[in-house]
Amino acid sequence: MIGVQRRAAILDALRRGTVPREGLAAFAVGMDRFEAAVDADLATASAGRGAFKAVRGEYGSGKTFMARWLQERARAAGFATAEVQVSETETPLHRWETVYRRLVERLATSDTPEGALRPSVDAWFYTLEEDVLAEGRIAGDDAEALAAATETVMERRLAAIARTAPAFSAVLRAYRRALLADDAGLAEGLIAWLGGQPNVAAAVKRAAGIKGDLDAFGAMHFLGGLLTILRDSGRSGLVLVLDEAETLQRMRADTREKGLNALRQVLDELDAGRYPGLYLVVTGTTAFFDGPQGVQRLPPLAQRLHTDFATEARFDNPRAVQVRLQGFDLDALATVGRRVRDLFAEHSAQQARIRAVVDDVYVADLARGVAGRLGGRAGVAPRLYLRKLVAEVLDRVDQFADFDPRRHYSPTVDEREMTKAERAAAGAVDVDDVELDP
Repeated sequence: MIGVQRRAAILDALRRGTVPREGLAAFAVGMDRFEAAVDADLATASAGRGAFKAVRGEYGSGKTFMARWLQERARAAGFATAEVQVSETETPLHRWETVYRRLVERLATSDTPEGALRPSVDAWFYTLEEDVLAEGRIAGDDAEALAAATETVMERRLAAIARTAPAFSAVLRAYRRALLADDAGLAEGLIAWLGGQPNVAAAVKRAAGIKGDLDAFGAMHFLGGLLTILRDSGRSGLVLVLDEAETLQRMRADTREKGLNALRQVLDELDAGRYPGLYLVVTGTTAFFDGPQGVQRLPPLAQRLHTDFATEARFDNPRAVQVRLQGFDLDALATVGRRVRDLFAEHSAQQARIRAVVDDVYVADLARGVAGRLGGRAGVAPRLYLRKLVAEVLDRVDQFADFDPRRHYSPTVDEREMTKAERAAAGAVDVDDVELDP
């Protein structure tokens, strides 16, 4: 049984038409075929190697859902996670310093839902202190000797990173001293710079002996430093999701080329063992992976990601570097609807009434009704279907004793509530008219 708070967060997200960030296993459909492969990749990363997976599928196939399901599974296995949406203005892939900044802002662990950098750094220093005390050479009440010994161990752990990114260890050293001096403002500023935030005060930088802001080259190395901290503080590693990579296709040619090359570079670094504990997941449409404006523009990257999808989908290899999502048919859509209905009813005082009024037959009928208003495309329907099921049916049944969706409700689909892909499906007169990836 899922907790009350997590249930509420899931239902609130579905009312808004977004993918929940937690509790996805409660209504996941079709993810079981990926479980063994994902767990094997997580084990690879946990053992100190790098792992990579590309996820392809059209709108409605569940790419973001799978990415968040994978992250939730990873956090349960002791990983930190971060999800970054590729964007032309906010996070273009060639501007790795902005990708790193968003990564840090959204860094999550099982006990910190967002912004987990500082707790992770503090946990790391605590671990170093415990290691020093375990050696038995320094008394626990000798604060000065303990601080010096901890700093020595820190330098040893960060030696490899310090050779390429000395600023990383310099900031950590200054942060440690700020904590010991109870200088909260300085400590906060140093953590901000370590997380790639721009416009950090000059006085903060002087305290650590650094200049300027973090650049793309430095951010690549800072990622290695972050992995060291996470693993040394007891985390299994880091799962980083780069979502909506197909955005690259709509960028200027030079920006697109730089972004593709940046992705190739990260994969090369993974293979070279420079990111131990990193599991990188990239999601995109079929056109991004196979079309002329995506991965195929960079042959070395295309070769790395090439996967045979010529055979029947039921024989797809979930261990392959690239996996495809097939999207929903009406049966799968109804299955998800039943699970969401059961989740809604679980903690409601109207549980029996909800299950009786919104029975399995009605859930399936609603799935057909919503999909029918989207040109019969069940694969495009999940977002709107679940939003209507929760906000327009289940909420009303729960609140109004005389509400019967069969008599009082007819699902409508307004253009104003639809995404571009949903509008395309609703206006299509033929399957070939549905353009999911311009």
